[in-house]
Amino acid sequence: MAYRLFAGCGLVVACGLALAAFTGCITSQGPFLGYAGIPIPVSPYWQKEKENEHWFHERYGRAPILGPLTADTPDIGMDPPSDDEVFRKFLEIKEVEGNWPMLYTIQVNDVRIIKEKIADYIDPPRQIPLIGPAQLHHVHYKCTVHYSEKVRVGWPIPYTLRDDDAAEVIYIDKDHFHMVGNVNTGAGSNY
Repeated sequence: MAYRLFAGCGLVVACGLALAAFTGCITSQGPFLGYAGIPIPVSPYWQKEKENEHWFHERYGRAPILGPLTADTPDIGMDPPSDDEVFRKFLEIKEVEGNWPMLYTIQVNDVRIIKEKIADYIDPPRQIPLIGPAQLHHVHYKCTVHYSEKVRVGWPIPYTLRDDDAAEVIYIDKDHFHMVGNVNTGAGSNY
């Protein structure tokens, strides 16, 4: 009886080795990477940080180059900052993430955002490297974030702190360029 069990296990192991040899898991073809070929898990924290950096760069991190200002176009600035942009700047200032559950947590609730334009002016034309003749249009916003904050501490003595009238002031610049003069922008341009 033991012989049959041993032979059955040996047959299963032999079939497994044969399948592994023909699936590409163990092969002598291709480059040998050594320990670099072993995948290393990435922390979700670092992955989220990289995604946030890309998100910010894609949406808010670039200064656009707009067409020249003419008599028909208004010389007012771009749209005010979005609530997403203001809240992302708020999270850079106010550390809310990275809490320790049951030991120390921070909650931000009832968020209200007020945006005020505090400056809107255009610099005189000048030569900008890699752009050409352009004017820099400055638009500055003062964003006030009103919120209620709850801090819970669970050790050594559990207690809760509440601040219902918390506020942070964030200044956001929405600077962008305007081309100057009769600039040849290419065949597929909107200007």
